[in-house]
Amino acid sequence: MLLRKITLEEFGAYRGKQSLDLTPKKNKPIILIGGLNGCGKTTLLDAIQLALYGNRARCSGRGTKPYDAYLRESINRKADPTRGSAITLEFTIMTGGHEHYYRVVRSWHISGKTLKEFLNVYVDDTYGARAKTQRNVTPEGKFNRLLSEGWADHVESLLPLEIASLAFFDGEKIESLADPERAASVIESAVHSLLGVSTVQQLRNDLLALQRRQKLSDEEQHLLDNIRAQEAEREAVLSQYDIAHQELAHSRTELGKAQRKLDSLEKAFADEGGDLFTRRIELENDKKQTAARLAQVRGELIQLAAGPLPLLMTQPLLQDVRRQAEREQEAQQSEQVLQVLEARDQWLLDLVPDTVRADVLKQLDADRAERADRTQLPVDLRLPHDALAQLTVLNELLQRDQERSQQLLHSAAELTEQLDQLDRQLAGVPAQDKVEALQVARDEQIVEVARRQAACDRAMAKLEDLKRRREHVTALLERAHKEFVRTKVKAEEVERIIKYSERARDTLERFGSALLKRHISRLEVAVLQSFKVLMRKQGLVHDLRIDTDKFTLTLADADGEPIDPARLSAGERQLLAVSLLWGLMRVAGNRLPSVIDTPLGRLDSRHREHLVDRYFPNASDQVLLLSTDEEIDEYLLGRLKKSVAQTYTLVHDDTEFTTAVVEGYWWNAGAEHAG
Repeated sequence: MLLRKITLEEFGAYRGKQSLDLTPKKNKPIILIGGLNGCGKTTLLDAIQLALYGNRARCSGRGTKPYDAYLRESINRKADPTRGSAITLEFTIMTGGHEHYYRVVRSWHISGKTLKEFLNVYVDDTYGARAKTQRNVTPEGKFNRLLSEGWADHVESLLPLEIASLAFFDGEKIESLADPERAASVIESAVHSLLGVSTVQQLRNDLLALQRRQKLSDEEQHLLDNIRAQEAEREAVLSQYDIAHQELAHSRTELGKAQRKLDSLEKAFADEGGDLFTRRIELENDKKQTAARLAQVRGELIQLAAGPLPLLMTQPLLQDVRRQAEREQEAQQSEQVLQVLEARDQWLLDLVPDTVRADVLKQLDADRAERADRTQLPVDLRLPHDALAQLTVLNELLQRDQERSQQLLHSAAELTEQLDQLDRQLAGVPAQDKVEALQVARDEQIVEVARRQAACDRAMAKLEDLKRRREHVTALLERAHKEFVRTKVKAEEVERIIKYSERARDTLERFGSALLKRHISRLEVAVLQSFKVLMRKQGLVHDLRIDTDKFTLTLADADGEPIDPARLSAGERQLLAVSLLWGLMRVAGNRLPSVIDTPLGRLDSRHREHLVDRYFPNASDQVLLLSTDEEIDEYLLGRLKKSVAQTYTLVHDDTEFTTAVVEGYWWNAGAEHAG
């Protein structure tokens, strides 16, 4: 379990909306949160537990207060009670090999004289896959109504309350554990809840409760016989199902072998050029078709060459002829106009007065002379009157044939290149004697794979049929059992339940004792190792034992003599308590976060250094340290810095009695060293 983020809204001394990113980094498990006494460090620890456990949370400020009263008092005094407070806790859990993202929102407000509380749980089942591709993306998750309504039970499967009390602890709890005699109850609770011993005991209790519910009766013996017959049939179906399952597994194994052999033959066939050999006929057909298309293209080119296309070579001459045709056409038009102008000029002369007739006649003669010059050609080929139109049509034909010829030449080049490629591929086709044996073996193996696949399909169909029979028989048996319970016909069934449940309880008792001894042994080693790592006096404690009955902790020196706890200083006893918690987490696999409030209360400088250097960076995969400026001071911060992922300072306003969260610690660009 990894805590990702917590957001407080008008909770306790926290005014407004305050958020802390609690996500650790690689090789940096520590989230350091600084605050003077009374700034809200313990409130932050309470908020985590309250978000998870609600009424069952063991909050430090609650005491014997009713839950409603505690929630009322937790609303910030400056906030509007009708809007209330809220705590949002985001965390991830690994379940079944997948990482799931949870967002738990617990809010409450005052409506009239009553307090209303709400719990909404959001879950993102694809967080692990997306987090690998999208960095720094916080998923919203989907609201889960069933999970929200049954959260009290679900959270016990994620982080039982008894275990959480070991993961979330403050200086007072460390003080209480400093006495080995008082630590016995904690050791007992931890071994039973954190290490799974309580599960064995719960199973024994459940079996005992089952025994006590059984009552013998002589009614309706035939119902018992019916159940026995159906149980026998079910056992037979289960046996057949197991056999069919084994047959399916065998068929799949044989199919896998056949497929691997086929893959090997396919590879060998391909390495010998078998693909080309198989495609030989296809390649030859492609070559024939390509050659035919090339011959067709060349035929079209010949047809184009038989038409006007060769005239493209005389393009300049054709242009000269076109210009001559234009000149001759213009001369003909000028000659025709002259004939018309003579009659028009005579008509005009008759209309004008005699005084201006001479000037008009002069201008008209000049115009006709100019037009007569146009009819004179240096060369007159006597081209037909439609020569220009014919030349235009010829030009269009030549342009069309030129474009078509270019397309055909491009196609001919591509087809020629295709023929060359096909010739090269055909040249690489291996001889038949090289691949024939491989081809035969491959074809035979293909048939074998198909046969194995058919056998596998039959086995699968048989298994599905038996599965349906099993479900049918099971349903009949369940109905018979219900009828059996309703009529209270138990007889031998009751005796069998009592007999075998008693055996199971005895077995579980032996198993529980063995499991307890094993866990106690591992815990002894882990706690002793942790204590030696943290202790300044390495030779003081040589051995450590935990009694399996009373769970008391005993220390021994190098001579095996018991060590009176009174011989240990207050700091050494505190280190022993820390070692106990550290050892428990190590035996549990460091799968839980460690939230530690004011951890360095009574330790001297050397022990504080040991705790900072050896415990905090290794306490768990995620460690939340809630410290004052005197506990983690500037010197210890420097030693701890390489293991710190995030730092925050809780700054308290003594005039408003509110706390704000500021990024950074006192000595690394955090808040000012003030209350």
